[in-house]
Amino acid sequence: MERILITGALGQLGLALDRLLKEQNDYEVYRTDTQGFDDGCVKALDITDESAVISLISDIKPDVIINCAAMTAVDLCEKEQDKAYRINALGPKYLATAAEGINAMLVHISTDYVFDGRATEPYIDNAKTNPVSVYGKTKLAGDEYVQKYCKKSMLLRTAWVYGEGKNFVKTMLRLSESGNSIKVVSDQYGTPTSALELARAILFLIKTASYGTYNATCEGSTTWYEFALTIFREAGRKVCVEPIPTSEYPTPAKRPMYSILDNKALREKHGYFMKDWKAAFGEYMRDNGYITMSKSGE
Repeated sequence: MERILITGALGQLGLALDRLLKEQNDYEVYRTDTQGFDDGCVKALDITDESAVISLISDIKPDVIINCAAMTAVDLCEKEQDKAYRINALGPKYLATAAEGINAMLVHISTDYVFDGRATEPYIDNAKTNPVSVYGKTKLAGDEYVQKYCKKSMLLRTAWVYGEGKNFVKTMLRLSESGNSIKVVSDQYGTPTSALELARAILFLIKTASYGTYNATCEGSTTWYEFALTIFREAGRKVCVEPIPTSEYPTPAKRPMYSILDNKALREKHGYFMKDWKAAFGEYMRDNGYITMSKSGE
C-alpha cells in the first residue's frame, strides 16, 4: 500500500483530503500540521525547519507528499514578510529537496495570487505570472523551488477555496446573524472552489503521475458580491447586501481584480472536469446542514 503524507493537514484542503482518503482506503495516510495532536493522528511539523522536514520524510518514506501548508492570511503577509517567505517559499523548497531525495511525488498547492489580475480572459496553466502582493510573491517563489528541486512534482493553482474551517461562506453567514446590511466587493472576479472538489482533482492527478502545472478551480465564475447573494439564497436567509467597489474596501494587500483560471491542462490532457462552482457549493451547503435535500429540489 502506498504512503501519502499531507502537510497542513488541519486546513480546509487537508481535512477534505483526509475525508476522501478514509473513504477510499487505498493509501496509508500520514498527516502533519504546525501543531500535532496528542493521539498521534496528526504529527507536529514546522515545514520551515529543514532538518525536521528531512528527518520526518526520511523516517516515513512516503510515496506521495501533498503540501497544503501555507501562510494564507494575505494581509498579514504584508506585515510579516519574513515569516511569509519562510512558510510559502522555503518550506516548499525543503519539502521538494526531501521528496527528491527519496524519489517521492510532491503535489504542491499554489494560488491565483501569482497573477496580477489584469487579464481580460481566464488564465491558462502556463500563463505569465506577475504577483502584486507579498503573499503572491512568496507563493510564486515556493512554486519555483518545487519545480526546480523535485522532478516528480505537480503544481496546482487554485482560488477562492472554502471547506471545513474559516472561510468566506462562514463569514457571510455569521455576519447575517446581526440583521445589519452587508457590504461586499462587486468588481473582483473569480471562481469559488470547494475544498472537497479540489481534493478529488488532486487524488485523480496522483494516479496519473502526470507532472507539471495545473489550474484547478471549479468551473464558471462570479464576483464576491454575487457569491454572497448565492450563499444567502441557498441558506434561506434574507439579508440586505450592498455591492461596493474595491476602492471602498482598502486592504494592506492588493487583490487580483480578475482571478478566473482556465483548467485547460486538466481537460485536454486528462479529460477531467471539475464541477461547476454552483453545483459544488450546493453540495457543500447540504453536507454542512445549511440546506436540506428537499429544499434544494434535488
